[in-house]
Amino acid sequence: MYDEIEGKTVLCCANSYEQKYFFNDEFDRLPEDVKQELKIMCVLFTEEVGGILSLAYDEEGNLSFEVMCDEGDILFDEIGCGLMIKKLQTEKKELLEALEMFYKVFILGEDI
Repeated sequence: MYDEIEGKTVLCCANSYEQKYFFNDEFDRLPEDVKQELKIMCVLFTEEVGGILSLAYDEEGNLSFEVMCDEGDILFDEIGCGLMIKKLQTEKKELLEALEMFYKVFILGEDI
């Protein structure tokens, strides 16, 4: 169910409504500390902002933040969501770049 969103490959996803976390088994080769950092990052994001956060790869291997919320969710913080994504993109820049490199080399088979 969580493996793909609009043709993108989902790396991981946190859902504040169901209080669940999903990690795509396709990326099981990632080190445990990276998996834990992703889990903490996604769960804390949804705890603070609400909604559903997914980290997903497009066809070229670019990693993006995908955020959804239920219609009528008055507790979802849309402004905080944008600010939190910018903060994570800055603070976790090395991690996000390494995850893109991993995908391009090990999933897409590119020579880098």
